Amino acid sequence: MAAAAHDAGHQTSLGVDNRKLLMWIFLASECLFFGTLISTYLIFKGQSLVGPFPGDILDIPLTSTSTFVLLMSSVTMVLAVYGAQHGRLGLMRGMLVATILLGTTFLGFQVYEFRHFGHVGLNLGTNQFGATFFLMTGFHGVHVGVGVLYLTSLLLGSMRRSGLGKERALWVDTAGLYWHFVDVVWIVIFTIVYLIPE
Repeated sequence: MAAAAHDAGHQTSLGVDNRKLLMWIFLASECLFFGTLISTYLIFKGQSLVGPFPGDILDIPLTSTSTFVLLMSSVTMVLAVYGAQHGRLGLMRGMLVATILLGTTFLGFQVYEFRHFGHVGLNLGTNQFGATFFLMTGFHGVHVGVGVLYLTSLLLGSMRRSGLGKERALWVDTAGLYWHFVDVVWIVIFTIVYLIPE
């Protein structure tokens, strides 16, 4: 009876847990944030008077590989959520580790790309392409980094406690919402920046 009352205390009138609803609201605000960055990029991408220009510098095979890595992290995140929801602690932990490693690998690709662009003369102040590119992809990278830290905290928390209750499953599910959002944003950025550069 007390457990039912506790669960009811976290529910909205819509039957959605307050924490999950809060994540949805946060993600809606993030859509506006990234929408602004992407719109700014689209407005200014062809306005640069000096190079390097997108067609001169973008490495589509490398970024396609990093995109594949990030998309695979969505698959492992789905499996982590499944493990959490079905009480399979080992599966959840293993898939959280895989998601963390894939997210970190994606960040490694991004750091490599940023360093390479710096060596060939593109940085935040070079031209309008550089400014909008680094702001948009940099903020996305920060979001991936925050997601990696969030998943790491869930993983470490699961190792300190035995069992896997509804609370933990909800936190993993909420982390999954965030992670999938970050992946979807990257698909949009990848398409706009790399596949349609001019």
